[in-house]
Amino acid sequence: MSKHTVTTRRAPAAVGPYNQAVVYDQLVFCSGQIGLLPDSGDMAGQDVSSQLHQTMKNLGEVLKAAGSDWNKVIKCTVYLSDMKDFAEVNEIYGRYFPENPPAREAVAVKSLPKNALVEVSCIAHR
Repeated sequence: MSKHTVTTRRAPAAVGPYNQAVVYDQLVFCSGQIGLLPDSGDMAGQDVSSQLHQTMKNLGEVLKAAGSDWNKVIKCTVYLSDMKDFAEVNEIYGRYFPENPPAREAVAVKSLPKNALVEVSCIAHR
């Protein structure tokens, strides 16, 4: 079994000592993404909707660079800075998985990097 890292310029660079994703055998472990615009490093917006759409776009680019896609996602973790956004996040998140969604948990945390409102990580296969 082989392990290698994945990096794409189509998603924001890591904001710490980690890789955008690691592939081990046929599994893809994607680090958490937030709603940063890849080119500028600015947040996509100040509302959870704008940030989540950009987060999912970033995560989709990492999946693509790893040889995977949304249909191959096995599990997601959603981190929210405020659980009041749960219903809106669910509605938007569901658009990315209209059929047979992956396992998931959603948890509220005290804060997220760059004061993001939402962060999503996932595990997929290739």
